[in-house]
Amino acid sequence: MRSYDPGVIEEKWRQRWEKTGRYQSDPNDEGEGVLITVPYTYPSGGMHIGHASTYSIPDGIARYHRMKGENVLYPMGWHVTGTPIVGAVNRLKEGEEAQISTLRDTYNVPESDLESLETPMGFAQYFIENYYKTNLRALGVSIDWRREFTTHDERYQRFIQWQYQTLQDRGLLEQGLHPVKYCTSEDQPVTTHDILEGEHADFQEYTLVKFQSDDSLDEAVVPTSTLRPETVRGVTNVYVNPDVTYVHADVDSESWLVSTEAVEKLQLQERDISVTREISGEELVGTRLTNPVTNESIPVFPGEFVDPNGGTGVVMSVPAHSPDDWLELQRIQSDEEYLAEYGLDPEVVQSIDPQTVVSTEEYGEIPARDVVERNNISSVDDAKLSEVTETLYEREYHQGRLVDSYDDKYAGEVIEEVRDQLRAEYKADGIADSLYDFAEEVICRCGGKVEVAKQDSWFIRYNDETWKQKTRQAVEQLEPVPESTREQFHHAIGWLEEWPCIRNFGLGTPLPADEDFIIEPLSDSTIYPAFYTIAHRLQNIPPEALDKEFFDALFFGLDAVDDPDERALDLRQEWQYWYPVNVRLSANDLVENHLTFYLYHHAELFDKSMWPEGITIMGMGLLEGRGMSSSSGHVVLPDNAVSKYGADAVRLFLFNSSEPWQDFNWKEESVSSARDQIESFYERAMEVIEMPEGEQSLERIDRWLLSKLQDAIRETTSAMENYETRSASQTALYQMNKHLRWYRRRTDLDRPGARWTQRQVLETQLRLLAPFVPFITNELYEQLTGEPVEDASWPTVNEKFDDERAKLQEELIRDLTDDIRDIERVTDTDPDTITLALADKWKHEVFETVVAADFETNAAMEELMTTDETRKRGDAVSDLVSQFVDRFRGRDEAELALLTDINERDVYESAVEFLANEFGASVQIDGGDVPDADAEKADPFRPAVHIE
Repeated sequence: MRSYDPGVIEEKWRQRWEKTGRYQSDPNDEGEGVLITVPYTYPSGGMHIGHASTYSIPDGIARYHRMKGENVLYPMGWHVTGTPIVGAVNRLKEGEEAQISTLRDTYNVPESDLESLETPMGFAQYFIENYYKTNLRALGVSIDWRREFTTHDERYQRFIQWQYQTLQDRGLLEQGLHPVKYCTSEDQPVTTHDILEGEHADFQEYTLVKFQSDDSLDEAVVPTSTLRPETVRGVTNVYVNPDVTYVHADVDSESWLVSTEAVEKLQLQERDISVTREISGEELVGTRLTNPVTNESIPVFPGEFVDPNGGTGVVMSVPAHSPDDWLELQRIQSDEEYLAEYGLDPEVVQSIDPQTVVSTEEYGEIPARDVVERNNISSVDDAKLSEVTETLYEREYHQGRLVDSYDDKYAGEVIEEVRDQLRAEYKADGIADSLYDFAEEVICRCGGKVEVAKQDSWFIRYNDETWKQKTRQAVEQLEPVPESTREQFHHAIGWLEEWPCIRNFGLGTPLPADEDFIIEPLSDSTIYPAFYTIAHRLQNIPPEALDKEFFDALFFGLDAVDDPDERALDLRQEWQYWYPVNVRLSANDLVENHLTFYLYHHAELFDKSMWPEGITIMGMGLLEGRGMSSSSGHVVLPDNAVSKYGADAVRLFLFNSSEPWQDFNWKEESVSSARDQIESFYERAMEVIEMPEGEQSLERIDRWLLSKLQDAIRETTSAMENYETRSASQTALYQMNKHLRWYRRRTDLDRPGARWTQRQVLETQLRLLAPFVPFITNELYEQLTGEPVEDASWPTVNEKFDDERAKLQEELIRDLTDDIRDIERVTDTDPDTITLALADKWKHEVFETVVAADFETNAAMEELMTTDETRKRGDAVSDLVSQFVDRFRGRDEAELALLTDINERDVYESAVEFLANEFGASVQIDGGDVPDADAEKADPFRPAVHIE
């Protein structure tokens, strides 16, 4: 028998697939096409095992649909739009050691190849060819490579320009001044895909409350930022960082005092600002400011915790409603040395009392104090503080009312209903302004800091209500997996407003309305699955011919233009054959941007019949419990994994580790185990292949195994239809292998009927496993039948092999075997004799009565008490009824009918020889050697066991 060599087997099939163009898919007359897509990757570095999962799981689904007889297209492209690749090239050319280390040490790029990476497209193509395509082929991912493209290709750019010209014509693209995420290093707007740290952070509009300083600070305005303008009446003091430099600056004709870092924020948001002088934070400590709403004088305290990058670098304190402000006030009031260090008057500090301005039923007079005391929080460093603070803020916003003493107009009002109105009034009265800012640090992939800037830019109008409604309809007709994703889409549609869609430079498509700008990465990747359907055929058409009229005819049809290009109408047929996308598999973190945009643009540009049918969410990949990181080298490279374990083992691990929407955790021990499973399977399969074929003369154990096989077909098929690839692969391999292990223990494998059964099971099991481990299944199936498994059809249930009686009888024997094994272990006995006592006839009558009473205890007891035989047994009958109700209620009616019909003695007598061999002991049934106390323990379908 040949030993298992994955390197030889897998390379043989790779070459065959490559030579024959196995996965090139074209329209045919045998049925509709099935289009399966995943997000095209961004080749700004090498491929790691997380990417391998992203593409292998959909490949299993594609292979399953092919075996069902469907014409499947699984294409791939490359997303190079934007600046990450440009930035990577620049860092390489500048000799940045971290970038060189990532390329050389993490991705094993030879020193001699680094020079070829010094242009953006050279960089991209290097990783596309040497890493992604090489690894995808190694893993057996069944892609039609004729259709690949990059988003920098001229024909693709023409396609995207058609899309944006159409949106502009429909009034869904506009130019205007809007706040955007802005890289201060690249001097251009950025979006989620451009961000390295804080990619999920959204900026918010903060209210700047204009506190007024006295003569000591030249009567400057000291603005503090807040998201809760209603709490200004509860401000007791202001904090500045004594170790930070502040500046006096003229801002739009007013004199302001802010941190140095705030100046850039204000400049980016279209403020006319000039700095007049600097002042240290320590100089500000002890001065007083006037609250513009209450006209009260409040002190300025030192706060080393104040972040000069946060807002204006000045923080207002509301200790009644902010737990961290409450804790800080308590600390300062109790720290005399601290007060002395900054020359603060202890009486002034001690005189500060929290001012309550919002009341809720859930909290007492001072909500912040209640929160910290209930949660035993004594320090601002407590990990629980952030969570409980967020809860308090939420409760006050939705349920809180302004206290009666608030003012004449708003007292008693719910915060949620008046916050915006209060903010607007403060602005109108000139005592407040606004600033857009993040709540956390945001860093661009180029390493630059991201701030909020107001830019005269181009925006997609995702806030258009008609467009939103269309997209909601697209969500409703979608099949999302898991179902909870549907609500995530509706949530994203609800909050989406205008979206900045351009960059000042980088790779990608020039905006047709202004070609000085490039369309940003999340905006040029919404309808590209449509491009897959025609990409290979567009190569025969000059780019200059691909104008708006060409694509109008292609996607809108004959009547869309006066003189349609026949080539476009011909391509339209192929697009219509493959579209819509049947299933798109994508990461959960893309739901609120890319995937929602994907639905928006399909809903607007195409008819309902062409809207996406399904989206399946995919989880993230972990490495030994930690997130993967290319920069730190904490990744597994697919080529290393395939070389070490084989592609089938890598795939088996990825399929078995989690369902698609769950995170998977790469563990070397688990992958090694998958490799061992594959090898064991191969060896057992070869034994079957090399044995004589046998004949269909079946015993009960054969019928049991064949019936279990039908169950596996049902379960695997159902799981695949629901994208439960983990459940499917485990059923096809592990559950069937478990049944096979039992089968081998139970029968003579050289029997003609056993040989025939094993071949039947292997032939079907190989087909069930083909989507997950295509190399070994093709190899073994071809040796077994003479053809590759992918030429075979997906197995269907053969009802003539369904045998519930055989399965139930075998379950009784297996349960008995386990019981004997447990007794053997507990008593630490190696038995010479095993004696089985079967249940008395009256116990079977009790069982049948309980079943007939539909497991209603009272009804069963009432019937049993009508006969002398059971009535005289009293409590024993009652106990047995309760036991049967617990043990058998909920079982299938057909199974219960079989149980009442099965001859228990015949079942166990048929297993005597097996049990004797299994335990190396003589086995007898009701041999008279069972003590009465043991025999009394016998119940129907659970014999009493006595061992000596």
